[in-house]
Amino acid sequence: MKPVNGRSTGLRKRIGNITDTNLLMSITIVVFILMYLLAMLFLQKGFLKPQTFLNLLNSNAALIILSCGMTVVMITGGIDISVGGVTALVSMCSAVWLDYKGGSVLGAIFISLGIGLAFGLVQGFLIAYLDIQPFIVTLAGMFFARGMTTIVNTNPFNVQNESFVKLKDTRIIIPFLGSYNKRGDYINAYIEIGVVVALLVVAVLFITLKWTKIGRSFYAVGGNRQSALMLGINVRRTTFISYLISGILAGIGGFVYFMHVGSGSASHASGAEMNAIASSIIGGTMLTGGVGNIIGTLFGTMSLALIQNIVSSVGLDQAWWTGITIAAMLCTFLVVQSIIISRRKKSLMSAAGRNKTGGV
Repeated sequence: MKPVNGRSTGLRKRIGNITDTNLLMSITIVVFILMYLLAMLFLQKGFLKPQTFLNLLNSNAALIILSCGMTVVMITGGIDISVGGVTALVSMCSAVWLDYKGGSVLGAIFISLGIGLAFGLVQGFLIAYLDIQPFIVTLAGMFFARGMTTIVNTNPFNVQNESFVKLKDTRIIIPFLGSYNKRGDYINAYIEIGVVVALLVVAVLFITLKWTKIGRSFYAVGGNRQSALMLGINVRRTTFISYLISGILAGIGGFVYFMHVGSGSASHASGAEMNAIASSIIGGTMLTGGVGNIIGTLFGTMSLALIQNIVSSVGLDQAWWTGITIAAMLCTFLVVQSIIISRRKKSLMSAAGRNKTGGV
C-alpha cells in the first residue's frame, strides 16, 4: 500500500505544482486558441490568412514589451502605470531628435534607453528604498512623462528622416505563409523588426524568471516579503531591480512603438498602461504578486488584440463594444484568479493543520 500512497501523493503534488504555476497561463493559451479557431470557422474573412495572425504581432509588439515589464513588477506585488507616458515621451524625443536636431537612429535608440533607465532608477529608488506606494510613485511618473512630452513638442508630426523611414519600412519575409489577393497576386507574409525585438524580450525574461536567482527572488518577494527576508533575499534590491527592468523595457517598447507609428505626438500610447495591466492579468499574473508567466503575458496581449479584431469583424466598430468585451474577459480572469487564490489558502490551511496534528 505504501507504494500506492507514494504514487498518489506524488501525483497530487505534481497537480498542485501545475495549478500554482501554470494553470492560469494554460487557460489563457487555450482561450486564445479557441477564440482564433472560432473566428476562422464563423467569421473567416481575413482570419484564414496567416498574415492576420502576424499582424497581431506587428501591431502589438510594443505592448508585448510593456506588458512583460509590467508582469515583472506585478510578480513582486507592485504596479507601474507610467509605461504609457514613458512610451509617448520616448516617441516624441526620438522624433524631435531625428527631424529637428538632425540626429541618427542610433542616437534615438540611446535616448530611448536613457529615458527608460532614468524612470526605472528614480521610481525604483522611491518605491524600494523610501517605501512610497508604487501606485502613487508611478502615477506621478505618468503625469511627469505626459507633461514632458508636451514640453518637448506640442504638435504631432511624421518623421521624415531617411534612415529612420528605411528602418521603419523594413519587413522580414516569412516564407510559404503568403496569400493571394483578389487580383490573384501573391503577397508575402511578413513581420516588422519590432516583433523580433518583442520575442527576444519574451525569451530573455522567460529564462530569467525561470532559471535565475533574481527571477526566483521576484516570485519570493511577491509571494511573501517576510518569508523572503527570512530566506536571506534582499527585498529592497529585488524590488528596485524589478522597476529598473520595467523602466528599461518601457524605453525599448517606446522605441518599438515609435518604429511602428513613425511619428511623435503627445497623445501616443494613450491607455497603454491599462492595456499592459490587462494583458498581464489575462496572461495569468496575479495582482497579489508571486504568480506570473511571461509566455502567458504574450498570449494575454495577443488575446486582447484578437478580441479587438473579432469585435471589429462582427461589425461593432464603436469603441465601447471593444471596451465592454475586454472588461468582461478581464473580470472573468479575475474571478478565476480569486478561485485559485482561495483554493491555495485552503490547501495551505489544511497542510498546516496536518502538520500541527502530526506534531501533537
